Amino acid sequence: MSRVLIGIRGEPTPEGMARILEALKALEGVAEAQATGPAQVLVEYDPQTLTVMDLIRTLREEGFLAGML
Repeated sequence: MSRVLIGIRGEPTPEGMARILEALKALEGVAEAQATGPAQVLVEYDPQTLTVMDLIRTLREEGFLAGML
Protein backbone atom coordinates (compact mmCIF):
# COMPACT_ATOMS: atom_id res chain seq x y z
CA MET A 1 0.00 0.00 0.00
CA SER A 2 1.03 3.57 -0.66
CA ARG A 3 -0.09 6.83 0.90
CA VAL A 4 -0.56 10.24 -0.62
CA LEU A 5 -1.65 13.57 0.80
CA ILE A 6 -4.00 15.40 -1.56
CA GLY A 7 -4.81 19.06 -1.24
CA ILE A 8 -8.19 20.40 -2.31
CA ARG A 9 -8.38 23.93 -3.65
CA GLY A 10 -10.52 26.13 -1.50
CA GLU A 11 -12.08 24.82 1.66
CA PRO A 12 -14.82 22.26 1.02
CA THR A 13 -17.92 22.40 3.18
CA PRO A 14 -18.43 19.48 5.60
CA GLU A 15 -20.89 18.03 3.08
CA GLY A 16 -18.34 18.47 0.30
CA MET A 17 -15.65 16.73 2.32
CA ALA A 18 -18.04 13.86 3.05
CA ARG A 19 -18.67 13.56 -0.70
CA ILE A 20 -14.92 13.56 -1.39
CA LEU A 21 -14.24 10.81 1.17
CA GLU A 22 -17.17 8.73 -0.04
CA ALA A 23 -16.01 8.97 -3.67
CA LEU A 24 -12.46 7.96 -2.78
CA LYS A 25 -13.51 5.07 -0.54
CA ALA A 26 -15.74 3.74 -3.33
CA LEU A 27 -12.72 3.22 -5.60
CA GLU A 28 -11.42 -0.31 -5.86
CA GLY A 29 -7.91 -0.24 -4.43
CA VAL A 30 -8.49 2.46 -1.80
CA ALA A 31 -7.97 1.03 1.69
CA GLU A 32 -8.56 4.28 3.60
CA ALA A 33 -9.33 7.94 2.99
CA GLN A 34 -9.45 10.45 5.82
CA ALA A 35 -9.53 14.20 6.17
CA THR A 36 -6.36 15.50 7.80
CA GLY A 37 -7.28 19.18 7.58
CA PRO A 38 -10.00 21.44 6.21
CA ALA A 39 -8.68 20.99 2.65
CA GLN A 40 -6.49 17.87 2.86
CA VAL A 41 -7.13 14.18 2.46
CA LEU A 42 -4.75 11.32 3.23
CA VAL A 43 -5.40 8.32 1.01
CA GLU A 44 -3.99 4.82 1.44
CA TYR A 45 -4.24 2.98 -1.87
CA ASP A 46 -2.91 0.02 -3.83
CA PRO A 47 -0.49 1.35 -6.48
CA GLN A 48 -1.02 -1.84 -8.50
CA THR A 49 -4.67 -0.85 -8.96
CA LEU A 50 -4.68 2.98 -8.92
CA THR A 51 -2.41 5.92 -9.64
CA VAL A 52 -2.39 9.27 -7.88
CA MET A 53 -3.89 10.74 -11.04
CA ASP A 54 -6.83 8.31 -10.72
CA LEU A 55 -7.47 9.70 -7.23
CA ILE A 56 -7.22 13.31 -8.38
CA ARG A 57 -9.43 12.60 -11.41
CA THR A 58 -12.09 11.18 -9.08
CA LEU A 59 -12.09 14.40 -7.07
CA ARG A 60 -12.32 16.49 -10.23
CA GLU A 61 -15.31 14.42 -11.34
CA GLU A 62 -16.93 15.37 -8.03
CA GLY A 63 -16.36 19.04 -8.87
CA PHE A 64 -13.23 19.75 -6.79
CA LEU A 65 -9.80 20.92 -7.95
CA ALA A 66 -7.09 18.87 -6.27
CA GLY A 67 -3.39 18.04 -6.41
CA MET A 68 -0.62 16.32 -4.50
CA LEU A 69 0.92 18.14 -1.54
